[in-house]
Amino acid sequence: MSTSANSPGRPVRPRLRPVRILTLAVFGLAGLLFWLSFDTARGTNLRSDDSMLRLSDLIQERSHKNGAQDDRNAALRQGVDALAQRDNGSSQAEDAKLKALEKNAGTKPLTGPGLTVTLADAPPDATAKIPGIPEPQPNDLVIHQQDLQAVVNALWQGGAKGIQVKNQRLIATSAVRCVGNTLILQGRVYSPPYTITAVGDRAALGRALTASPAIQNYLQYVNAYGLGWKVDQHETVTLPGYSGTVDLHYAQPVKP
Repeated sequence: MSTSANSPGRPVRPRLRPVRILTLAVFGLAGLLFWLSFDTARGTNLRSDDSMLRLSDLIQERSHKNGAQDDRNAALRQGVDALAQRDNGSSQAEDAKLKALEKNAGTKPLTGPGLTVTLADAPPDATAKIPGIPEPQPNDLVIHQQDLQAVVNALWQGGAKGIQVKNQRLIATSAVRCVGNTLILQGRVYSPPYTITAVGDRAALGRALTASPAIQNYLQYVNAYGLGWKVDQHETVTLPGYSGTVDLHYAQPVKP
C-alpha cells in the first residue's frame, strides 16, 4: 500500500478523475428524479391512478345526469307551453310572432332538407398515406375544437336555419369546446365520431363547406393521415328543439 510523504503511514486516497465525478453526478441526478417521481405518484402508477379514474367516472356521471335533467326540462316546458296557449289573451298575430321567435331561437323542432357532416379520429397506428409527408404526431390523428368550429361556422355561413351537434341543438349561447379528445357541449360530454347536422339549402351548405379555408386545411389531414370526413345529404331531416335553460349566467363582483 503506498503512503504519503507528508503523512507517513496513511494510505493515499485515489484521485477522482473527471469521468468518475461525472458518473457519480449522473447517478445522483437519476436517484433524485426517481425519488421525485415516487413522491409525486405517492407510490401509485401514474398511468392508472385511481384519482384519475374517479374523475373520469364523475364526468360521465354528471353528463348522464345533465342529459336526464334536459329531458325533464323539455317535458316540463312542453306542459307549460300547452297551459299558456289555452287562453293567454293574445291575438293570432301575436301568437304567430311568438312562434317565429321560438323557431329562430332554436327552442322548437325544425324540419327541412339538410345534410350531416361526420368527423372522426384517424386510427391510432395511422401512417402517412402520401409520399414525402412526415409521419403523424398524436395531435395529427384526433379531431380538435377548431375542426368542429370550422364546420359549424361554415354551415351558418351557408345559410343554415338550424344546426345540431351530436344530439344537441345549437342556440345563440352554445359553445363548442373540446377537452382532450372529448367534446363538452351544454354540460354534456361526447366522444368521436362527431356528427353535425344542419337544415337549409343543401347546395348552399355544400358550397360553404367547400369554400372554408379551415375545412380545406382539415381535408389535407384527411388525405394525409386518414382522419374521418363524410357528408350525407337529407331530403328531410328534423332537428330537436333546444331543451336546456335559456337564462344567462354570468359572474358578479363580490360586494365588500
